Amino acid sequence: MPLVTEHAAALPGGYRHVVLSPHLDDAALSCGGLIARATAAGEPVLVVNVCSGSPPPDAPFSPFAQSLHERWGLPPATVVAQRRVEDAAALRILGADALLWPALDAIYRQPDAYFDETSLFAVPAGDDPLAADVADLVAMLAQRYPAAAFYLPLAVGMHVDHQLVFAAATAALLARGAACFYYEDFPYARTAGAVAQRLAMIGQERYAPHSIPLDEPALSAKIAAIAAYASQLGVLFGGAAAMPAAVIAYAEQVASPPLRYAERLWVRL
Repeated sequence: MPLVTEHAAALPGGYRHVVLSPHLDDAALSCGGLIARATAAGEPVLVVNVCSGSPPPDAPFSPFAQSLHERWGLPPATVVAQRRVEDAAALRILGADALLWPALDAIYRQPDAYFDETSLFAVPAGDDPLAADVADLVAMLAQRYPAAAFYLPLAVGMHVDHQLVFAAATAALLARGAACFYYEDFPYARTAGAVAQRLAMIGQERYAPHSIPLDEPALSAKIAAIAAYASQLGVLFGGAAAMPAAVIAYAEQVASPPLRYAERLWVRL
């Protein structure tokens, strides 16, 4: 059974792939097929859930956070705990281990800065501590797993947590010469022009596409894993019933002939 831990010291050696997931669902959503394919081939995968910490039990939630809890259908007191349960179920399907890092989601970390949808998908606050936390975390992981490939969010859609992980992890990995790939943040990448817009922001000439072929078992595992995030399906897809078709359609969209299904990564040149 895959390992789920809050303690980096408890992680074994030998991971071939390390996936940085800003939230408790991004890894499965964006590169679940890659993870399923790797573990099926006997290649160990570690998913690092960056913002998986629980806010203090006595801390009041902002009106924006409360509105999201209502949309997710989760009790405020146990929202992170229940999302961790969903994530553990998803990663069991994919066969990946998980490190639950204690950083808080933006809506809990800086509620005065990220108080609505607009501010959550804008320029991160200049005093946001997540950047330094991620830099330290990734430096530790890169030192511990020098042979691993790292997978980072491209930050399509511009969620502040995704932007901060992208920037801090990129700097830390480039400083160490580690192999890194960028995944297209799904489902934000479904929006027409969203990937191109993000690439234009960060310098498209510095990145090249890299396709990961997906067979039927890998795609099916990805869909099953995403289905485990029951609290998020309404917000992300309009409901559970619409999710499989959305995943399949995007896997077809990014696949170049003769591939039928794929996930598209980007490699820094």
